Amino acid sequence: METVVVLLMLFGVSRGVETYCDGRQDGAQCYRALGGAVVLQLMDNASEIPRYDWKKGASVILRGRKNIFDFITIENRSTFIPSNGTLKINNLSRTDSGEYTLTLFNLDGQKTGERTLKLSVEAPVSSVQLVSECLSQGQMNVTCSSEGGDSPQYSWTLDGHTLIDTELLCGSKETNIITLKQHVSGRLVCSVRNHVSSVSKEENISNCGFIFINCTSNGTHITKWVFKENNSLCIEPTTTVPSTVTQRTVEQLPIIAGVLSALVILLVVGIVTICAQKKKQNNKAEEEDDQDIIYADVRMVQRRGRPVEQRAEAEVEYGQVKFSERPRQAESAAEDVYAKVRKGR
Repeated sequence: METVVVLLMLFGVSRGVETYCDGRQDGAQCYRALGGAVVLQLMDNASEIPRYDWKKGASVILRGRKNIFDFITIENRSTFIPSNGTLKINNLSRTDSGEYTLTLFNLDGQKTGERTLKLSVEAPVSSVQLVSECLSQGQMNVTCSSEGGDSPQYSWTLDGHTLIDTELLCGSKETNIITLKQHVSGRLVCSVRNHVSSVSKEENISNCGFIFINCTSNGTHITKWVFKENNSLCIEPTTTVPSTVTQRTVEQLPIIAGVLSALVILLVVGIVTICAQKKKQNNKAEEEDDQDIIYADVRMVQRRGRPVEQRAEAEVEYGQVKFSERPRQAESAAEDVYAKVRKGR
């Protein structure tokens, strides 16, 4: 996408459609566009000056005495106002360019002052064209041409900043032809101006499809710019899977999915079985802990005075052995049962 911006620069203070130029300072310089108009401030008040002449070279253009004045030339396109000392010239031509001199005199005809003014009339720049061309090594040659305009001056910018030496292969950023290096891309703007106008044109440029190669191939280090489409250097080989293998894999996908589903089901069943067995074992252990066995305490008591060898009828009294089932909560008191054994006559 290209954009053309035209800006007419009129130097001085604008007064309506004309431009103002102060000629009361000696050596003043004024620039005006061809075909335009200019208002020159020659003096403060001509009615206070006894005599004055304004001429270009040796030709007198304006001559006056206080409020009375005569145009010797350019009368048909000029206007002079003595009360403020301003002179307006319309429809400027190239012949109006030159140095003008204002001479002041007193009543005795003696010169009391003199000052000069230089007026330059230039044709404005009307249009600008940009032409870009890719070179064989990826550089880009860009030409900026203008139509019309006297003494054109060129300047270049890239993405808003002035071109720098690392972006330029050759040429100057102040000439109309430049050569850009391979890596340069962006919004390129060429501006053409003179003292009375300025015209700009922009264009988005690319790197001409070149890439920079920096690698080692077969023991040789390679650094160069090459055209991307024709590049055969430092390309890593890629492995291509045969289409038959890919098709076979696709056909086996349902079988693989079925096998994986079966494995998942078996895994879930195994986990559930293991959990059930562990739970059963835990319940059995709790039931065994709930039963307490109370053993009988059997004691043998021998009467005094009787020999051990004497066999006598022994009287035995057995105690009861009880198994009590404790509730899950501990009872407050435990029952002890002892067996008593007596040996009689």
